[in-house]
Amino acid sequence: MPVKLEDRPIEQVREETIDKLIVNYSHGIISAEAFERRLDDASNADAHQPLVDLVTDLPLEADNEYERYKDSQFTPNYRAAGERTEERIVSILSSNERDGQWTVPKELHLICGIGSLTLDLTDAVFEHQHVVIQVSNILSSVEIFVPEHVNVSSRITSIISSSENSAPSMGGRQAPTISIEGWSVLGSIEVKVKKTMKEKLVAFANSIKSALNGS
Repeated sequence: MPVKLEDRPIEQVREETIDKLIVNYSHGIISAEAFERRLDDASNADAHQPLVDLVTDLPLEADNEYERYKDSQFTPNYRAAGERTEERIVSILSSNERDGQWTVPKELHLICGIGSLTLDLTDAVFEHQHVVIQVSNILSSVEIFVPEHVNVSSRITSIISSSENSAPSMGGRQAPTISIEGWSVLGSIEVKVKKTMKEKLVAFANSIKSALNGS
């Protein structure tokens, strides 16, 4: 006999509901407005039945091809670790920014003095499951953007400074773990997510829709 709906893990039911919403939206069954409205409802639902009710009128189910494509987009893929395991980014009396699809070393040293530094890991490629970011900051502003699917911990010593970590640790066992350590004097260090999970899901659904329309 199948497991009772209320006895199933609610996050599993939520994931199935969102998958069905994406599949039906990408095939033009529901409008963009309806998709985003139901996606919000699915994200905020705290009971099983309302999640199921959101998709009872939708005919299409997620198939194996969809699951493979989703895994390629949301499951972290690690490259074989190369020789470079450490890197230093220095910003003295200047501004510095690192973003795009760059390869993250095992240990990263950020040195910032009387300037600003932005480190964007949103689209970065991880070679190592555990990454350590060492920050030395004086009279400067340091921003670190992380993907939403990673685990983040921070241990910053602040002296007349501000230090904020607003990034959720939502990754599973296989997700990268980023440890942010160091000190800040008369400066600020902020760790946050650049793109929310809803924005990623909408972009993912639109990519499938574009591929279907182009085929």
